[in-house]
Amino acid sequence: MSRLLRGKFGYAVRVVGITQGRKVQSKLLNYNREQINTVLVPVVRYYSPLNGKHAGVLKIPAPTFRISGRGIGMLVARVLRGALKIRYLLLGGAITGGSALARHYEEWKDALPDAKFLEEILPSQEELDAMRAKLLEFRDKIKASVPDFELDPKMLEVSEEKYEQLVQWFKQRLDDAVLAAEQDKEDATGTAIFSDGTTLEQSSCPKEELPAPPSGSSGLLHTLSGEATRATLDRRDSASDLMQHALSFSAMGSAAEKEREKAELLRIRLSQVEAEMQEQKENLQKEVSSLSRENNELRKKVELHESIREKYESLQEELMQVQLKYQKEIERLEKENKELRKSLMLKAGDHINKKKIKKSLIDMYSEVLDELCDYDSSYDTHDHLPRVVVVGDQSSGKTSVLEMIAQARIFPRGAGEMMTRAPVMVTLSEGPYHIASFKDSTREFDLTKESELAELRKEVELRMRNSVRSGRTVSTEVISMMVKGPGLQRMVLVDLPGIISTVTTDMAQNTREAIRDISQQYMSNPNAIILCIQDGSVDAERSNVTDLVSQMDSTGKRTIFVLTKVDLAEENLANPDRIKKILAGKLFPMKALGYFAVVTGRGNKEDLIQDIKDYEEEFFRTSRIFKGGVVNSHQCTTRNLSFAVSERFWKMVRDTVEQQADAFKATRFNLETEWKNNFPRIRELDRDELFEKARGEILDEVVNLSLLSPKHWEDALYKRLWEKVMTHVFENIYLPAAQTDNAGTFNTTADIKLKQWADMMLPKKCVEVGWETLEEEFRSFMERAKASRDHDTIFDNLKGSVVNEAMRRHIWEDKASDVLRVIQLNALEDRSVHDKQQWDAACKFLQESVQEKLTATENTLREMVGPGTKEQWMYWTSPADEQRRRAAVKTELEKLLQSEYAHRNTLTYDELTQVRKNVQGMGVDVDNEFVRETWHPVYRRHFLRRALSKAYECRKVFYAYHQGLEGELGVDCSDVVLFWRIQQMIKITANALRQQVMNREARRLEKDIKEVLEEYGNDRDKKEELLKGRRVSLAEELKRVRQIQEKLEEFIQALNTEK
Repeated sequence: MSRLLRGKFGYAVRVVGITQGRKVQSKLLNYNREQINTVLVPVVRYYSPLNGKHAGVLKIPAPTFRISGRGIGMLVARVLRGALKIRYLLLGGAITGGSALARHYEEWKDALPDAKFLEEILPSQEELDAMRAKLLEFRDKIKASVPDFELDPKMLEVSEEKYEQLVQWFKQRLDDAVLAAEQDKEDATGTAIFSDGTTLEQSSCPKEELPAPPSGSSGLLHTLSGEATRATLDRRDSASDLMQHALSFSAMGSAAEKEREKAELLRIRLSQVEAEMQEQKENLQKEVSSLSRENNELRKKVELHESIREKYESLQEELMQVQLKYQKEIERLEKENKELRKSLMLKAGDHINKKKIKKSLIDMYSEVLDELCDYDSSYDTHDHLPRVVVVGDQSSGKTSVLEMIAQARIFPRGAGEMMTRAPVMVTLSEGPYHIASFKDSTREFDLTKESELAELRKEVELRMRNSVRSGRTVSTEVISMMVKGPGLQRMVLVDLPGIISTVTTDMAQNTREAIRDISQQYMSNPNAIILCIQDGSVDAERSNVTDLVSQMDSTGKRTIFVLTKVDLAEENLANPDRIKKILAGKLFPMKALGYFAVVTGRGNKEDLIQDIKDYEEEFFRTSRIFKGGVVNSHQCTTRNLSFAVSERFWKMVRDTVEQQADAFKATRFNLETEWKNNFPRIRELDRDELFEKARGEILDEVVNLSLLSPKHWEDALYKRLWEKVMTHVFENIYLPAAQTDNAGTFNTTADIKLKQWADMMLPKKCVEVGWETLEEEFRSFMERAKASRDHDTIFDNLKGSVVNEAMRRHIWEDKASDVLRVIQLNALEDRSVHDKQQWDAACKFLQESVQEKLTATENTLREMVGPGTKEQWMYWTSPADEQRRRAAVKTELEKLLQSEYAHRNTLTYDELTQVRKNVQGMGVDVDNEFVRETWHPVYRRHFLRRALSKAYECRKVFYAYHQGLEGELGVDCSDVVLFWRIQQMIKITANALRQQVMNREARRLEKDIKEVLEEYGNDRDKKEELLKGRRVSLAEELKRVRQIQEKLEEFIQALNTEK
């Protein structure tokens, strides 16, 4: 194997095919061994063994192949392969030909001449359309200006027989005229004037006795044939003239031939005239027949039109009567149903099984809109759900229209005063009882009772005024209301403040712009239905709302125009065509889906809805404008308006709600992706959930506060009490008493000071200490919670605000100070130290207190005199000039105290003068006040050092004190007894405060904290102020989008089920 790996065992040449193999063999014969090695390639699979010994080991058996015979299968395969080749050839040819054809087409297109110059010469398609429109308009004007042609009915009596008689009569007249001319010629000359040589007798029928026209022909026939008759008479006159010429020419021998030629020409001309008359007669007959047919058709159309108009007017009046009758019948049945339902419920009582009522479609849709109002009050692009937006000029009657649709006077009213100050979203739904309720209230107002209607109007007005803040006149906050009742059309309407032209003095300066912004905000929703309210009693030129609506919906695909107060318009307008133009959409510069005329009142705000409906129906039934067919019946009354608006509303909902659901689905996906990327291991909690979590953590800390041991409370209170009273004890009790000469005076002074202190200041100070200790311990728990691993910093602001507010409200019980006063007076009156342990404790307490004061005093002195010599050398500091002077005064004062160890706490005048002169001798000039300021800390340090040494000495004299022998030892331990009394008083006070804290104050604090948390929980603005950040806003938005999407999907499912 090693020889094989070294390449010394065998070689082979890799070849493909027999021909190549032979060629390689022939080439190998001409090369030596080294050249063969460069040509041959080592074979991995098969080797030629040089030694037969290793053949059996290294030889790999050659693979065996089985060659199958070729049969029908191979023939079928070849046929298929050929077919496939043909397919590929055809496909390739088609592709190549197509590309070549496209290339040739582009070349041919580029070779064509540029015909753009024709665009400047020839008119454009728009110009042609405009020209065609003008021609059509011109045609209509011409057609309108030409009166209708009506054929005289007498023409219809003329028949074909009459025309034939007219022709025969005309021919007879012509022949008579010719014969008369020839007879006159013959009488004059005795020679016939015609070529046949015949002579005619002069007609005995004079001109006045010509044959009469055929019987039965009327004057109209003479009129129609007037032209032909006049031509015949002219020809007869011409014949008479011809006869006269012939007579005159006959006198002349050579004129006879000419007369015959003229007679012949005249005959020819007469035949031509006859042919022309025949042709004119035929044309006239055709025209008469066509005019007769047209006249018949026109007469039929006029009769049909008159009958249709009469039927239409009768049907319109009948339809209005049927509608009114139907409405009254429905109202009667609804009232009966309501009464029956009430009686049934009263009879059944509690035995009726209350079933869960399934939400109606409009209720589900209203919930979606309420969620959107809370989600985004500006109605951003995400909110494109349909709603009916009621807009109009102030006092145009838009609120009255809404009340007529709701069938109740639910809005406050004012004479010329702005009452609608905020958007009011009213959801109308059908129900057995006529009730109203607010979204955030469970109270239901019975709209059939006038008292509750008044309360409802008052509540609406109160909510509107509360929504207006910071000096504004209008607000964007939405007041959501639900109105249910029998016969109400299901829809959602939004009543907006009326558009004004002038801002009065009692309004904010931006009121007009604010109202326009609110209206544009709601109308900019591409799926909102705009209910444009126009006052019909004022001039159209004074309208503001129509311009605004035309800007927001120029095509009019989602606008419904409502003309109010048409009863006043009928009285004031002299031209009824103006109302017709308004309702036909030809007067205002706006377009709309439909136009309606309504009457919403009689000018009395106390009128009931039913009275207004009766008045409206009576007006439209008797109005001279609307009864005359100015508008259709379906364009009148608020009931038809509510039907149309509801139908359009639901059509818009069905067309757009699924698109809005898809939009919210995409928004939800984007928000969830953002949350996963930014807060991967944090649970999604909205602001309310975070507040509840923070509430639990705060209350847990309150519970932990109650678990503190009594010893911990007493130690904390003891320490806090001594810190609070230590300054008063030293400055007002101990130091004044220590200035006395003997122990009796010391104890008397101390007793007086202690009693005054206990009666006046001490109890209140101790109560303050208890309150501060409680607050400190609770805050320490809160601070320790911040150091835990699972602490969430998002709660810090909320917890701090709750604790501060609770502590601000927490007040200690008033009687606690009275109880403490009694306890403290009893403790301070006791002067007897009972055992050695208490004595040692008092000595220790005195030492620690004095040492603490001594340290503070030394620090004060150090600041006054500046750094010492050691500090100056070590820290490279130097004292100020004032510090140098105080150091010099301090040195002199210390010398004074050393000379008199028991010096009093004040300096005499001589001592002041001596110190000042000694200092001046050192070159330092000071005054007496400067010396006194330096004296106080110097003497305090001296006194505290002396008291500290006395405390050390008193440790050993307890038994002498107990036996009353400490005076003999020369040791006065009145200081120790004083501090023992104060210590015992502090211990007893700490114990009493501990009991008060653990038994009452901790619980009262917990109650205060719960009240604060409850207030914060109901205050949305407070929670937004204290819980903020992208994490909170993202969770809020994500939760709201999920709720909206779920409600939309539920609504869509119910909507599809209803379909």
